[in-house]
Amino acid sequence: MDAGRLHVVLGAGGGTGGAIVRELVGQGRRVRAVTRGGNAAASYGTIPPASFEDVAADVTEREQLRRALEGADVVFHCAQPPNTRWPQEFPAMTRGILEATAAAGAKLVFADNLYMYGPVHGPMTEQTPPVAQTKKGRVRAAMAEELLAAHRAGTLRVAIGRSSDYFCPGGPSYAIGERFFKAVLAGKKVSWFADLDQPHTVSYLPDMARAFVLLGERPEADGQVWHTPAAPALTGRQYIELAAGVAGTRARPAVWGAGTVRLLGLVVPALREFPELRYQYERPFVMDGSKFEAAFGPFAVTPHEDALCTTLGWYRGRA
Repeated sequence: MDAGRLHVVLGAGGGTGGAIVRELVGQGRRVRAVTRGGNAAASYGTIPPASFEDVAADVTEREQLRRALEGADVVFHCAQPPNTRWPQEFPAMTRGILEATAAAGAKLVFADNLYMYGPVHGPMTEQTPPVAQTKKGRVRAAMAEELLAAHRAGTLRVAIGRSSDYFCPGGPSYAIGERFFKAVLAGKKVSWFADLDQPHTVSYLPDMARAFVLLGERPEADGQVWHTPAAPALTGRQYIELAAGVAGTRARPAVWGAGTVRLLGLVVPALREFPELRYQYERPFVMDGSKFEAAFGPFAVTPHEDALCTTLGWYRGRA
């Protein structure tokens, strides 16, 4: 590994981008964190100044993006518009990042998810057809194909990492996020979507970040899709019971029905888009990450208990 190589993280203020920044800094890499405000470091704690650079840029503005990528060796695309604006804005944003990364002569690592597969029967692998009919699924599938086509054409080097819903200290505010962990700690009802008894892969964000950094370093990752390794899938009921056990509280599983989600969507914009993704919680939603380990060797994912302990400790500290 060459610690002198410059790693640029677009969307460094978000969950995935921020985790990748922390992982890179922890490994002693040179990092440029790109956000609109140029103040990502404020949320990271102590950052060694010799290895870290905060940059303000709007990635949808060509000249700002060009300057942000100057000298880059690896670019991590973790930026995204509000999820209510994906069809209108996400493809153009990604195309601009593709073109700017190619012009910089850098490698692009795209942080993707599993929406493009749609409802499935059996575990999702990298060979699962991207046949989703949802708005978000179609957008994700089209962007991934455009990136891989650019790689096949020799325009730039691309690797795509896909992960499931994730949790971590300070993670997203829906699924397994703030409401989930605060309810667990308080011994209150803990809500899950649709069906408590369907297995659902949940990724731990620090594990995802380690996997994305590896994809950026390994040339054999280029031109392919990779599922980032995650701990074995549990049902919603099992996640809630395990979290309550770690917290030392009573497990009180509950379900958010469609009407409740619609009401919550009035105050949580991300939930307004949830109905088209409800299928992920109505049937098994299990990700297979075996290709990653077969190619790169054993990858030590954080056990559920340890990940929950760390995350619950963070929320307990905030309370």
